[in-house]
Amino acid sequence: MLAKVLSGALLGIDAYPVDVEVDIAQGLPQFSTVGLPEGAVRESKDRVISAIKNSGYEFPARRITINLAPADIKKDGAAFDLPMAVGLLTATGLVKEGAAGRFVMMGELSLDGRVKPVRGVLPVAVAARDWRTQGLILPEENTPEGAIVEGLKVYGVRDLGEVVAFLNGERPLEPCAPPASELFDRALQGAEDFAEVRGQEHAKRALEVAAAGGHNMLMVGPPGSGKTMLARRISTILPDLSFAEALETTKIHSVMGLLPEKQALIARRPFRHPHHTISDAGLIGGGSYPRPGEVSLAHNGVLFLDELPEFKKNVLEMLRQPLEDGQVTIARAATSLTYPADFMLVAAMNPCKCGFLFESGNLCTCTPHDILHYRRRLSGPLLDRIDLHVEVPRVPHRDLADPADAEPSAAIRARVEAARQVQRERLAPYGLHANAAMAARHIRKFCPVDEQGHKLLEMVTDRLGLSARSYARILKVARTIADLAGEEQIRQEHLAEAIQYRGLDRKTR
Repeated sequence: MLAKVLSGALLGIDAYPVDVEVDIAQGLPQFSTVGLPEGAVRESKDRVISAIKNSGYEFPARRITINLAPADIKKDGAAFDLPMAVGLLTATGLVKEGAAGRFVMMGELSLDGRVKPVRGVLPVAVAARDWRTQGLILPEENTPEGAIVEGLKVYGVRDLGEVVAFLNGERPLEPCAPPASELFDRALQGAEDFAEVRGQEHAKRALEVAAAGGHNMLMVGPPGSGKTMLARRISTILPDLSFAEALETTKIHSVMGLLPEKQALIARRPFRHPHHTISDAGLIGGGSYPRPGEVSLAHNGVLFLDELPEFKKNVLEMLRQPLEDGQVTIARAATSLTYPADFMLVAAMNPCKCGFLFESGNLCTCTPHDILHYRRRLSGPLLDRIDLHVEVPRVPHRDLADPADAEPSAAIRARVEAARQVQRERLAPYGLHANAAMAARHIRKFCPVDEQGHKLLEMVTDRLGLSARSYARILKVARTIADLAGEEQIRQEHLAEAIQYRGLDRKTR
């Protein structure tokens, strides 16, 4: 007898339907799986056999063939265990004919028949909404994740017997439907705050400008000056994620199996902080079957690279494509996948190898050659793609001892939100959301400069030998500063502030 059960598989961060076709025929006992199954899928037969027997059902001692269609795409993971088992029980008549075909199923089976959680549920749920199905049957732990998608009934199950009873109409199940607003409120609790940061007013202003325009930023300062502390709080002043952004961000984390326990939605902007020993595949993504890297996990959020010159140079150079395009393409012999990577880069470094170049008391032990060698670990093209270079000096005692709280993140975020709203209204016809995303044609239209501004830019460009990319970055940052000030026209003081954020351009020439 032939039975068919619908499931789903991942291709990048998107899902496609997979027909799990089960055929039981006369012949010597055999269990074969076709349709380009990878290791975990090939091993499913042992889990399925044990789960069926230990759930109290008879396993057919006949020739069994399971096909995963489409058969020209590799399938991996253990999510096909449940649809395989249900297909076998349907083919043997233990599940009503046609009942299983009305639902999409995913789930890993334990040997005793329990249904265990799997990764990648959210992309399948998003796609399943358009597959003309009556609902999605998932492990109970995965139901909050799948139920985020509106217009799709999601049923949570604990074991194989419960699935069979539900399909046969013997046990009703209520669909899970957690309100998205509650998920947002729960995820936003316990955030760090800028009120805890003493001093560093110049650096906090630069972070506000960076957040308001979505600009990349590099902080340069001695050890212990608070660079990491500042970076960890930048996500608290960024605009809140929209539901569409939260859904896209959650899809990436779901594919990687990185959703926090009991958190179905990534409602706070991601903050990724990889170690400087990370490989190129870990940062950009890769593997024989390409998986997302840290740049994609930071999508719609912040990627913080501490001790930037300590990263391998080939790893840093790979940041060029995602910084320019907001996505990364990973090509392999079997397939080529594109992952979103629209993140805000925040990096930190010491001014020299020992870290004390600008400290009083002649603490620095580096020679001019050591300093130059340390700086040359960062290429010019990479520095050009970073909009703000900001010095973060050591905090003086009077600021550390000040008992008063600094300005809270909520107040800064309000100004950032107001500036972002102006940018969204201005750039909406072009499909952009922040000044950092403007191309040359947008800069010419939205960043006009008066005669005094042109003279200032001409003097700075000639003196520092700025590249065309650095020149454009200055204009975009000046546009953001003007938006924060509520000004339609970019004034000379806005340009002057934007120019002072090109610190490494001054010190490397």
